[in-house]
Amino acid sequence: MHPDRTSTTRFPVPVDAALRAAGWQPGRWDIKQAEIWADALREHTSPAGHRHAVFPAAVEAWAEFGGLHLEPTGPGRQIAPAALHFDPLYGLHLARTLGDLGRALDTEVCPLGAETDTQAILAIDAEGRVYALDHTGDWYLGPDVDQALAVLVSGVEPTRLTAG
Repeated sequence: MHPDRTSTTRFPVPVDAALRAAGWQPGRWDIKQAEIWADALREHTSPAGHRHAVFPAAVEAWAEFGGLHLEPTGPGRQIAPAALHFDPLYGLHLARTLGDLGRALDTEVCPLGAETDTQAILAIDAEGRVYALDHTGDWYLGPDVDQALAVLVSGVEPTRLTAG
């Protein structure tokens, strides 16, 4: 169940501030851009024949957050807060990797964007859960984009799914 998308108390203050600084506002919804990304991912096939899964949770996340660049504004609680760019095409060439993660989690996984400092890929599954994939392993960021943003912006250590 999604929180009220127009609530002024939806995000913790630092997350809300980072989102607003990036140009987000309650009710932001660019479905046209989300559909462009959906088409680009659906049309891509890896040389080995792997294809992307595209599903409503991903399209909804792109419509609300797509294109935003979030920059950290302070120190993190446990680790450095992440600089983020919500653009699923960072994961365009990772159809096999995301497919493998989806099979391991018994769901489908689609790219969401990237942590631009570390090059970690952000991904979302069909239930809306969010993950980061980097050279050290796969990380669970939260049950939805809102919780994942709180983890990333506040610099909370995420939960490791797998060893690298």
